[in-house]
Amino acid sequence: MNHGTNNMIKRYQTKEMAKIFNDEYKLEKWLFVERIVAEVEEKSGVIPCGLSTKLAKIIVKPARVRAIEKVTNHDVIAFLEAAREKLGKKAGKWLHFGLTSYDLVDTAFVLMLLEAIDVLLSDVKKLLRVLRRLSLKYKGTPQMGRTHGVFAQPITFGYKIASWYEEVKRAYQRLILARKEMSFGKLSGAVGTYTMLSPALEKRVMKKLRLKPEPVSTQVLPRDRFASLLAVIALYGCGLERISTEIRNLSRTEIGEVLEPFTRGQKGSSAMPHKKNPIICERISGLTRVLRSHLIPAYENVTLWHERDITNSSVERVIFPDTFHLAHYLTLKTLWVLENLNVYPKRMMENIKASYGVYASQNLMNKLVQKGMNRGEAYKTVQRLSFKTIAARQDLKETVFADKKVCRYLNGKEIEKIFDLKWFLRNIVDFR
Repeated sequence: MNHGTNNMIKRYQTKEMAKIFNDEYKLEKWLFVERIVAEVEEKSGVIPCGLSTKLAKIIVKPARVRAIEKVTNHDVIAFLEAAREKLGKKAGKWLHFGLTSYDLVDTAFVLMLLEAIDVLLSDVKKLLRVLRRLSLKYKGTPQMGRTHGVFAQPITFGYKIASWYEEVKRAYQRLILARKEMSFGKLSGAVGTYTMLSPALEKRVMKKLRLKPEPVSTQVLPRDRFASLLAVIALYGCGLERISTEIRNLSRTEIGEVLEPFTRGQKGSSAMPHKKNPIICERISGLTRVLRSHLIPAYENVTLWHERDITNSSVERVIFPDTFHLAHYLTLKTLWVLENLNVYPKRMMENIKASYGVYASQNLMNKLVQKGMNRGEAYKTVQRLSFKTIAARQDLKETVFADKKVCRYLNGKEIEKIFDLKWFLRNIVDFR
């Protein structure tokens, strides 16, 4: 069976994706496409009337298809034979008339993928709403910004979340574009040259399916479309991993500014009862590695021999259901973490204070330059004072007040203003 089988282990499946990526639903979609083709062929006089009506009434069971496939070793032929058993000889002889296997398989597969994209888009939209709400809630909550893992300058927690929001928003927009790029089907036949059915008939069928005809196909739809879709999803996963990694880092004991939800009865360690480990965020980070790994086979599927070979088929049975299960699962887990995130503003302020005021080093240096000190000298002076402050574990402001060289350039009021936390946040607290 092709494209429908649910390969993802149950632990990471979602019920919404499981409804799409299974053999029963795939066969429903195959019947649906065959019915639409039959309707158009009947109206065009290509085949007698009657087949489309019968196709709307039958159900083809995966078990029967699998039984026939053991003999035919061809899943589409097995499906067609199972369908003809239900249709009878008179109507069944016209089933699949003029088509090649992948006219059916690829077109139906696209319909399934579009449904899966819609499921994903719906929950990404929910994630965007949560991120926006959190960014506004904490837009004025001071937090130490860090570069290279080292204290840098203050930001707000809301501003950090706003960065996540913008990245997910870009991913959402890319998914919409990817959906549009995937909305193509084909009925162009064995090598894509419309030997049996006309481009006009293909166009009428695709219109009924809400697809566009592939401008130039071979026996299959071009696989760069499919690779592009997986690339968009993988990049979205990278955005989720960035969120999860930041939460994991901020959850470290020595930072302690946020903590993912810890449910009632949950245990953090079999050996250490005190542990509250960020296991969901770690899972998000880990599974994103699997999500990204699907990109290489998707890219390799683009190159097929001549008008087609079947190397892409076995790969797609695995990577597409798994990709959508993972992307949706990761979205739902990220949603849950963010909706229930524990945030500790007091700890954020404690960490700002723990910097001993060195966050103001750039501001101090620039003020000295403005007051007439050579920039190189200003840099060395502030570096010397900052290192002295950290070593002595005292506030940089106190060190500056005690330094005669600096005080020749700056008065007490100017020094106080240099360390004003609100000054650092003045341009970001109004984020919308």
